[in-house]
Amino acid sequence: MANDFMQYSKEVLEHFTNPHNQGVIENPDGVGMVGNPVCGDLMKIYLKIKKNKKGEEIISGIKFETLGCASAIATSSMITDLAKNKTLEEAKKITRNDVADALNGLPPIKLHCSNLASEALEAAINNYNENKIANK
Repeated sequence: MANDFMQYSKEVLEHFTNPHNQGVIENPDGVGMVGNPVCGDLMKIYLKIKKNKKGEEIISGIKFETLGCASAIATSSMITDLAKNKTLEEAKKITRNDVADALNGLPPIKLHCSNLASEALEAAINNYNENKIANK
């Protein structure tokens, strides 16, 4: 077990042991949930959206809940850091590679976790856009 942690970068271990933005947003503007049936990881991302001075929609609040391994928790934490205060357009462009690079890499067998994190963010943004259309 100790050898498994040796494969993780310092950044992965930091985000796993001290996750950023973990928790629930009450009355979120968007929620995205994704899972991987093979490994059992489950991620949920909550968004609060506000307009900036230019009238662009930005992610003013973002939190996550994740059931999964160290990589799943670390990638969830990192994507919330990368997306916070970004416009929705900027946030939609965050890729799995951006997440893995920001964590200084992931073990090859854990790269699917960065996919889940970017998919959960995209799902939350899509949910926000769907809610906005439905409430017009």
